[in-house]
Amino acid sequence: MSRNAVVIVAAGRGSRIGDSGGPKQYRLLAGKSLLQHTIEAFTTHDDIDLVQVVIHADDGDIYRQSVIPDSKLREAVYGGASRQASCKAGIDALKDTQCEKVLIHDAARPFVSHDTISNVLGMIAPGLCALPARAVADTVKRASSENAVTETVSRNGLFLAQTPQGFLHDEITEAHDRASAQSDTEFTDDAAVAEWAGMKVRLVEGNRENFKITTSDDLREAERMLSPRQVPDVRTGNGYDVHTLGPGDHVMLCGVRIEHHQSLQGHSDADVGLHSLTDALLGTISGGDIGSHFPPSDPQWKGASSDRFISHAAKLVRDQGGVITNLDVTIICETPKIGPHRDAMRERIGEICNIDRSRISVKATTNEKIGFVGRGEGIASIATATVVFT
Repeated sequence: MSRNAVVIVAAGRGSRIGDSGGPKQYRLLAGKSLLQHTIEAFTTHDDIDLVQVVIHADDGDIYRQSVIPDSKLREAVYGGASRQASCKAGIDALKDTQCEKVLIHDAARPFVSHDTISNVLGMIAPGLCALPARAVADTVKRASSENAVTETVSRNGLFLAQTPQGFLHDEITEAHDRASAQSDTEFTDDAAVAEWAGMKVRLVEGNRENFKITTSDDLREAERMLSPRQVPDVRTGNGYDVHTLGPGDHVMLCGVRIEHHQSLQGHSDADVGLHSLTDALLGTISGGDIGSHFPPSDPQWKGASSDRFISHAAKLVRDQGGVITNLDVTIICETPKIGPHRDAMRERIGEICNIDRSRISVKATTNEKIGFVGRGEGIASIATATVVFT
């Protein structure tokens, strides 16, 4: 059974990333070194048998402190003065492993996907190397040393090369041996070495996230990608209220006066719609219920307009950092008809709570002549509030 290995080149100094935090491959990202994230992309792939890391001669101690032992991870070897020399050192270190295919990967690309690794492995064949790449999407300009544009370059057929690049181990070993002995060119990647040696290189689909961390901006982007996703603090509350019907000539529902042959009975104006919405809002902040804020035993609330109650609840929500994103109320009654007043109710609730009426739903249903509501003895309301806290 053939064996597959990967050489992870981690011998660079990362000078372009700036500041004095040391080589970028050892920077911590989400509690692990950047290099450890890269190593895990391969140790967790079922078709990778061996992982060979190449490090700088000065980095033995920090390397051992920055990686987690794994059965696939071999003892690190030291690289050379150039990337090409470091790659050759890693390839040579695998000579005793009898591996058939070898991938060569930049340590500073921690987001390579398993699909990209599989795509590369699947393309390797005698005389054929695999190179993951992404088509150039932006317009390409050529400029002078003074940054004056001299040409617009057609992007047709242009691709951005990624790693890991894949080869038969014996073939890339021979290519590197020949290049180090016969060529003065400093090759920037191993596919270029293979091209120089007369091998064919075939492109395979890379993954967009497989960028190389080079600058401090790249490092911040990597931190963002690896940071735990912040789950929005979304809370819901519900409310229920019911009042009996008695003598009168109108009812107040959701802040709207509706002419009717009866009135709702209560200490305040008995607006069951606003009362249920008040309790729903209070529920999102564990703020008790309407009675704990406006006790019916207190004479100052006798006959009070219920917009004062829901306005108070909305303010309490906002004071705790809440943003009201939706209010939903269902009125349960036989009469009066709610439909003709629905838009006015939504408008009024929006005015009181200072939210757009597109975030307010008013619905109505009957009780199918069942119970006290069905007999026309009272009106009930159920409400739900959704609030996002920042």
